[in-house]
This record gives sequence, C-alpha cells and structure tokens, in this order.
Amino acid sequence: MSASTKSIVEILIVIISLLANRLNLNSSNSSKPPSSDPFRKRQPRNKGEKKAGGQNGRIGTTLEKVDNPDVIKEIKIDRRKLPAGQYHQVEYQSRQVFDIDISRVVTEYRAQVLEDQNGRQYVAHFPDGVSKAVQYGSGIRAHAVYLSQYQLLPYQRLQEYFADQLQIPISEGSIFNFNQKAFDLLAVFEMRAKHELMIAELAHADETGINIGGKLHWLHCMSNNLWTSYFPHEKRGKIAMSDMGILPYFKGILCHDHWKPYFSYNCSHSLCNAHHLRELERAWEQDEQQWAKQIKDLLIKINREVIDAGGKLAIEKTREFREHYNKLLEQADNECPKPPPKEKGKRGRVKKTKSRNLLERLRDFQDEVLRFMEIDYVPFTNNLGENDIRMTKVQQKISGCFRSIDGARIFCRIRGYLSTCRKHGVSSSHALKCLFNNKLPDFLQQNHNAENLGE
Repeated sequence: MSASTKSIVEILIVIISLLANRLNLNSSNSSKPPSSDPFRKRQPRNKGEKKAGGQNGRIGTTLEKVDNPDVIKEIKIDRRKLPAGQYHQVEYQSRQVFDIDISRVVTEYRAQVLEDQNGRQYVAHFPDGVSKAVQYGSGIRAHAVYLSQYQLLPYQRLQEYFADQLQIPISEGSIFNFNQKAFDLLAVFEMRAKHELMIAELAHADETGINIGGKLHWLHCMSNNLWTSYFPHEKRGKIAMSDMGILPYFKGILCHDHWKPYFSYNCSHSLCNAHHLRELERAWEQDEQQWAKQIKDLLIKINREVIDAGGKLAIEKTREFREHYNKLLEQADNECPKPPPKEKGKRGRVKKTKSRNLLERLRDFQDEVLRFMEIDYVPFTNNLGENDIRMTKVQQKISGCFRSIDGARIFCRIRGYLSTCRKHGVSSSHALKCLFNNKLPDFLQQNHNAENLGE
C-alpha cells in the first residue's frame, strides 16, 4: 500500500470512529437531553429507593369542602311524589362543586364636583394611579405579565386570550408596556438579589445560548436556594460574568460545570458530578476504560453515604475515600497513559483522548470534585443552577428568539424575581399583584421600604 493510500485509509478510520461515537451518545453519557434519546424507555427504579406514589408525611392537594361557599342552591323535594303524611325537615345533605367564573370587572370612579356661589368648581381627588378616562387596572397588568413572562405565552396568543375569555381588547404594545413597567419596578429587587448572592456561602452558576435577533447571545444565571439572578450578554466568558456584577465580589463556594472562566475568580469551587458521571459512562462504554466505571461507582457510593450521614462525612471517612480515589487514578494512569511526546518538527500540542482529558481533570481538580463530602451545604451536582436556567430553553422553543436585547433583559429580571419569590414560598401571581400595587413581598421588605419601589 502506498503512503498516500495509507494516509487516506487512516483518515477514513478516524472519521468512522468519530461518527460511531456520536451515534452512541445519549443523555446518560453526554450532555444531550433525555428527549433526544432514540426509543427512550422509562428507567426502572433501583432497589431501596422510595416506592411509587405519595410518600408518608407529604402535603396533599385533595379537594375539600369550604365553610363559606359563594353560592348556595337549595334543592326542595317534590312533596307530590311522596306518600301521604306529615313531614318536617330534619337536616340536609350537601355537595360542593368547584368552578371558575372568568369575567371582567369594570370599576367607574365618579368624582363629585361642587360649585360655590361664585361659580368656582371643586372636584374630588381620584385614587392614586387612576389618571385616564379609560385604563387597565393593576390586576390586568399583573395577569398579562404572568402569562407572558411566567407561562411564556406569545403576545398574539395573549391578545386572543383577553379578547375571547375576558372581552378585553389589548394590543401588543400594551403588553410590552406592562412588561417594561414590571422591569422598571424591579430595579431595586435586582440589586438586592445580586447583593445576597455576593455574600452567600454557596452559589450555583450556569450559562446557556439564546437567540437575540438571529444572533447567538448567552444567558448567565447565578442562584442558590433563595435567590436567582439572570443576565443576558453577547459573550459567554469572563467579560460577561464580570459585567453581571456578582462574581468579582463573590467569596463563597461556586458550584459549576468546569467552564474555565469561572476559575479566574477569587473564590472556592465545587464541580458538578452529574457531568462527571456522564463523561465516565462514555469513557467506559465507548473507550472501554475500566477505571472510569470504578470511579463512577465510587462517586455514587460517596454521595449515598453523604446523604445517609446528613450532608457531611467524618474526617476519617473522607480520608478513606480519598485514598481509594487516588488508587483508582493511579490504576487509570496505567490503563489510559499519556500520549507519546511530540515528534520533532511537528507544531501544536499533542492530542489527547477524551478519556485522558477526563482523567487529568479528575486528578488535578480532586478537591473541587470531592468537596461535597466535606462541607454539608455543598451539593453533589449543579442541578439547582441547571434547573433555574432550564425554562429559558422552553421560552426559546416557544418564541424562537428574543426580538431585542431589551426584551431579553426584561425577561431575565422578571424571571429572576418570580424564581426568587417561589423559593421564598410566594406564588408568582401574588408576587406580580404586589409589584403592580407598589408593594414588595414580605421577605423583600426586611431591609427595603416599599415606598422606594418605584424610585
């Protein structure tokens, strides 16, 4: 075989290997979503996990009778159909039907006008906010923002909903103005959320691509169990993270998926082990790396023991797991060795396999990988950050893109507010009603006066 033919065959083998590896990727061994898995089946539960259905102690949502029904309808017996005799009522049996009445409510304010003997007129003051002959109330504004920014309904469908269900004409411009008003009112909240995340012991960080006007931008998210902040930017790396205004001042533990720009900030780090488990699964399935399966099983075992211990292992136990972890890495060095040194005359770095890169990452960032077993508030994964950013993908599937960067900023600030409120036990609809009535929920009024909301 000639040298040229041999090189072509080698290239074809590499291409075939790459294509075969891609075909074997799924949600269990890569970052692909479960919805992309071909012929996906429901995974059976492992033994020892909770049984299906409601668990003991959970708060149910059973429909129950209320003491004060809105409408009472009495049902009389047709006495003509009863046998002859004397009857008197002893009791009644009741059944309640829960239903809804979707209707508009139009309130007309009539300000009294008085005139004195000199012809001068005096008009009573209208309530604050009632400034036009005809206008939308705070309830409609809150409801429109809720459907637009939380339920992610497009503007045209919102128009149809208000026209069909409520007989209220509303334009796309009005809906945008409602969202813009909410954005302006939430400036104080955004500053508060960023401050709380700056001083937090733990924060989750993640980013995802978004389409703004047909161009790729990035939506950055920082959050924890109580606060959420979103930020759109044309960049993905450190420039965007610094412009967000949180990480330059953050000194706690940052949980993320090993995106390198996060390591440029002066804080501690914790890496998402859900990503590691998927990469280890791929190394075992496709590259037949036995060490990958062993480390995956070890990480799962450590996490199970951390949960059983209440979130943190004893020092002796952590030392034991670290020794086991390092022994497996030493074995991995023999099974997945470094590539041979670069030949003289060749340019660039020596290419490493995915398995080798993963091995070196697990070795070099051992503290960040295992931090979850030593500190009780550090989680095993970055699932909270990924969950907080997930609805952005839903919005993109529905709307396709944001029309402008201003629309993305509106979405980010309002969604951050609604996410934070839900983490504090405040429903999204109630949170928006408070907002358009110039109030903040109670948890936000601890250090901020509601009178400053619109400043």
